[in-house]
Order: sequence, then C-alpha cells, then structure tokens
Amino acid sequence: MKLGIVGLPNVGKSTLFNAITKAGAECANYPFCTIEPNVGTVAVPDERLDKLAEMYNPEKVTPAVVEFVDIAGLVKGASKGEGLGNKFLSHIREVDAIVHVVRCFEDGNIVHVDGSIGPVRDIETIQLELIFADLEVMEKRIDKTRKMLKSGDKKFQIELDLYESIKETLEKGMPVRSMKFDAEQQSLVDQLFLLTSKPVLYAANISEKDLQSQEDNPYVAELKAHAAKENAEVMVICAKIEEEIAQLDEDEKKEFLSELGLSESGLDRLIKASYKLLGLISFLTAGPQEVRAWTIVKGTKAPQAAGKIHSDFERGFIRAEVVAYKDLIECGSYNAAKEKGLVRSEGKDYVMQDGDVTLFRFNV
Repeated sequence: MKLGIVGLPNVGKSTLFNAITKAGAECANYPFCTIEPNVGTVAVPDERLDKLAEMYNPEKVTPAVVEFVDIAGLVKGASKGEGLGNKFLSHIREVDAIVHVVRCFEDGNIVHVDGSIGPVRDIETIQLELIFADLEVMEKRIDKTRKMLKSGDKKFQIELDLYESIKETLEKGMPVRSMKFDAEQQSLVDQLFLLTSKPVLYAANISEKDLQSQEDNPYVAELKAHAAKENAEVMVICAKIEEEIAQLDEDEKKEFLSELGLSESGLDRLIKASYKLLGLISFLTAGPQEVRAWTIVKGTKAPQAAGKIHSDFERGFIRAEVVAYKDLIECGSYNAAKEKGLVRSEGKDYVMQDGDVTLFRFNV
C-alpha cells in the first residue's frame, strides 16, 4: 500500500512525514523544500500481534506495512509545468491513495503561498490541477477511441460513451472518484490511471492550542462540509505534536498521550484510516517461528490470501484452517479453540475476514 502525502507548500506535509517515518525529511519554511519524493515505510498498528506474540513467543513479529511518499508542494499551473508540477503529477500517479494535508491553523511565522488560510480554496487549487491533467489524458483517449470506432467494433462505442461522460464530469470541476461505475466500466477506468480517481483522505492540520477544542476550529468545520459533498473522509491531526510523539519511546508516548487526553496517536489513526480507505484488511498467521499480519483487499478468497504468503500455497491450495482472533484469545490457545470446535476448515470459496488466524494446507 503506497500513500502520497500532498498539499500546497507549507501546510505541514514534511512535518507529518517526519513524524510518520522518523526519517527526518528536510523541513523548512519555504516552498519546494521537498524536491525528490521522500519515501518511508511504517508499520500498521495492530494490537492483535502483541497478544499473539504473548501466546506463541515467536522468534519474530512482522506487522503489515504502509509506504508513505512525501510529494513536493503543488502550486497553481502545475498541470502546465509550473513549480515542480510535472514531477508532482508523475509521482502522484504511482500511489494507491492520497493523503491531502490541509492547513487549518493561523501562524504569522509560517507563510501561506496564497497569503491567507482557506481550506476549501487550497483543496480546489490542487484538485483543479489534477483535473486539468486528467482532462488532457481523456482528450487523447477520446481521439484514439474515435479512430478505433471506424473499425465497426461496437465495444469502442461503449468505451467512447464512458470516456465522454468522464470528460463531462471533469469539465464541471468534479473528480472522477465522485462518479459511480459498474464492474466493466471500473475495469476500463482503472486502466486510465487518472489522478482524480484515487481515493482521498483529508488531514486537517491544526495547531497545538486547538487540539483540545478542535470542534471550535472554523477551518476544520469548513473542510468537513466540503469533504461531505465529495464523500471523502476527514481526520484532524496536529503534525507538530505528532513529530514530538515520534521521538518518544513507547512508555513516554503513552504518558504523553494520556496527558493530552488521547487513547492513540494521530498517526495511528491516520494509518488505520488509510487502510480502511483502500478497503484493506489483515489476516494473521501465528506460530513459534513468526507471528505476522498479511494485507489483503476486503472480499479476498482463501486461495488468493494463501498466495500472498507464497504462490505455491495458492497453486496447491487444499483448505484453510481458520479461527477468529477473538475466539483464539478467549480460549487461550489454538488447541483449546480446536477442542471447542472454533477452528473451522474452509474451502476455496471462503471469503477471508479481518483478524482470521489462519493455517493453510496445500500440496504441490
């Protein structure tokens, strides 16, 4: 899973990225401080792994991971190559989803590229550049499809109708993700790699003083109202605080969060929200060698989940022995769960559930 962190210059992207990865991306109060995208890999928080590790005492514990890409700040005209526009657009094409950081705090010491704070205006600046880039793609695709249509194959008419409806939506200033497609149409849309078809999570970056009273922040309210129209998610985060938390060890982190009245860090919430945004779940494997979380798309069947571990597991799939994580923990051991009939034998049509603790049987 690869997530691109985007936003206008000086909204807190690199501060947030530093906190996420502890990678120390250069952070400065001027545009284009991030020129090449910084990439960092971070573990998906999963308390279940800790509990399973207590039960199995494995040699190692391997969490699921998310890759974050900190992409250069965008300015008006990026789709025409302004600023670092072309680089920005090529980097964003490669990610699965976008975390769009929006500045929702006042600070006279940190310049805003447009001179004032305006969450919706900031979102529209970036969205318009992505729309312009997508329109260019669609115009070329429509021209090509019209030429193919001359062959008389009716499938090109179906494609042309779809592409023209996408172009019409973009011309209205709406992202492609606001459209609804059937399975066949979605397959065609996926092949276009459009920037505005990617799912978006808005991260409202607030100041430390607003942390306890974020409901009173008018910029957050403005952002939430806008996101609701797009069916997009919003989460509130204080990048500066997250950067401080990232420097602490586990005990200090818990104490600091407790003082702030929080049960988990904003970063943990961000990673979980990103996971949900992409429709991902984790199944678990556990044994004395390793306790591990494996990332799959919701709706994945058992053989394909087995293939995540090794292609031989999918090729020679016989069955999956599955116990729900909750049942396993309540029973205290795998054998106890088996005695109670809670370990199920599932076949090729079984749809994996989040938290399934699984042992695959296969023969190649």
